[in-house]
Amino acid sequence: MDKQKGQLSLQVLIIGSVALFLISGFVLWTDSYVRGVSRGVDGSQAFTIAEAGIEYYRWHLAHDPEDFQDGTGEDGTYIHEYFDKDGVRIGVFELDITPPVSGSGIVTIRSTGRVDADPTAYRVIEARLAQPSLARYSVAANDDIRFGEGTEVYGRLHSNGGIRFDGVAYNLVTSAKETYNDPDHSGNSEFGVHTHVEPVDPSPSNPVPARTDIFKAGRSFPVPALDFDGLIQNLSTLQTLAEEDGYYRESSNDDGYHLVLKSNDKFDIYKVTKLVKAPKNCPASQSQWGTWSIDSETLLESNVDFPDNGIIFLEDDTWVEGVIDTARLTIAVGRFPEAPGQYKHIIVNDDLTYTNYDGQDVIALVAQGNFNVGLESEDDLRIDAAIIAQNGRAGRDYYDDDCGSGYQRDIITLYGMIISNQRYGFAYTDGTGYEDRVIMYDGNLLYGPPPNFPLTSTQFDILSWDEIK
Repeated sequence: MDKQKGQLSLQVLIIGSVALFLISGFVLWTDSYVRGVSRGVDGSQAFTIAEAGIEYYRWHLAHDPEDFQDGTGEDGTYIHEYFDKDGVRIGVFELDITPPVSGSGIVTIRSTGRVDADPTAYRVIEARLAQPSLARYSVAANDDIRFGEGTEVYGRLHSNGGIRFDGVAYNLVTSAKETYNDPDHSGNSEFGVHTHVEPVDPSPSNPVPARTDIFKAGRSFPVPALDFDGLIQNLSTLQTLAEEDGYYRESSNDDGYHLVLKSNDKFDIYKVTKLVKAPKNCPASQSQWGTWSIDSETLLESNVDFPDNGIIFLEDDTWVEGVIDTARLTIAVGRFPEAPGQYKHIIVNDDLTYTNYDGQDVIALVAQGNFNVGLESEDDLRIDAAIIAQNGRAGRDYYDDDCGSGYQRDIITLYGMIISNQRYGFAYTDGTGYEDRVIMYDGNLLYGPPPNFPLTSTQFDILSWDEIK
């Protein structure tokens, strides 16, 4: 009988021990689970706080786009308290801000979110932000525009007027007009974006054909018009910046200036004393453009350092050529007070090129009047620049066979973008001008524009967003 009692006690002990082990394990698992859930909640909260830090500084930059020190005037990590909807502090975000490097508009923000309930639970987010410049397009025009056969465009193309396009467009082509009467010929109205390459587009009463042989990425019209008043540069501001920390010259009291840029961050400047005279029967001799080609000049300064702020302003017509290497320049011309008959122009007749095509090199050519290629321009001409003709047009005047051998040219390559207030053109329907025109968009201009280039928004776009930890 005593032996049976001892066996029962042993069984109870074994069962109790197993139960205790299981209960202890369950308690430990429950505690671990609860802690895991709590840590997950804290981690999610830390992530939300880190996101709030990015959005806070994006808001801050919208109100003070040049402040990369959180209003303190000092470098460092900037700490802000974070409160819930009831005003109870639940954590902090810590901001580390890397301002744009020279020539770039990209700012990097690293935000670390921490919760008071668990200091070991934190999240880190890094974002790159920048304000977009006006350089969204390879070509933007404020007038009816025509691109003839032999034209290739590799970026977006837009006009507030109508567009006749007979070349090849590798990106979207848009117009603010639904229909318009093409000024190049008489007849009925046509689509806002149309082509005369066979088979010619039908009348607007018909559906718009795809024509992917011409419009590789399609065409769209009507679309909202671009605000050209908002796009153009403030020339008086550029003049002031050039006077303060750039390079500035008043009128040459002659035919203008000639800038030769060099890859060692220097330039030579000449005074143009005589232009090539147009032959008697050359149509250009009857126009305000003339030949826009230099006959003689006098050296004013040699090996002038590129200005610290990258801005050159000249109050006269200016010819530009040369090459840059890891440089960023804005070259502008104008005369004040502004008057249509007094506008100043920029001319490029010889190659103007970059050494680097990764965004390190950039040039803006901002003309108060026209951007012009003259009669005696190179047969194979390349221009690397963001071109703005504020009140005039980007193009080449009409020269026929009475103007000499320069009336016909082979190819012009434009790398960058063009803003033209009036009608663009480097060729004409009778075969004069440049036979082939290649326009390539420089995507680096959008967020890494030239010095003091106009922006299209005060808001900072988020270019990249990464959770670091």
